[in-house]
Amino acid sequence: QVQLVESGGGLVQAGGSLRLSCAASGSIVSINTMDWYRQAPGKQRELVAAITRGGNTNYADSVKGRFTISRDNAKRMVYLQMNSLKPEDTAVYYCHANLVRLTTPTSLGEYSYWGQGTQVTVSS
Repeated sequence: QVQLVESGGGLVQAGGSLRLSCAASGSIVSINTMDWYRQAPGKQRELVAAITRGGNTNYADSVKGRFTISRDNAKRMVYLQMNSLKPEDTAVYYCHANLVRLTTPTSLGEYSYWGQGTQVTVSS
């Protein structure tokens, strides 16, 4: 069984910082892209930041220069450092990963997994 578990959300004032963490566990062979998405009330889920296994990153325009995604492949962790937070950053943040795991004892497959989400609230 594979799990992604986020932590680090909370309430912060505008201009403040938070660091989200996501730990992947289970029968994982390798993890390809790891991402952070967010979903605000009444809005669609949107990609915030992505990082490849090799460390290439991609950011939504709305967070460029304020958020930094990083990962530790050995620990199977991905992080999102969020600085200069704004009220519009308020959302549930979800960790996502495309990873390879055993499908059967002798075969592998690539699958998409989501964490349960962590609430980030930025007060004005």
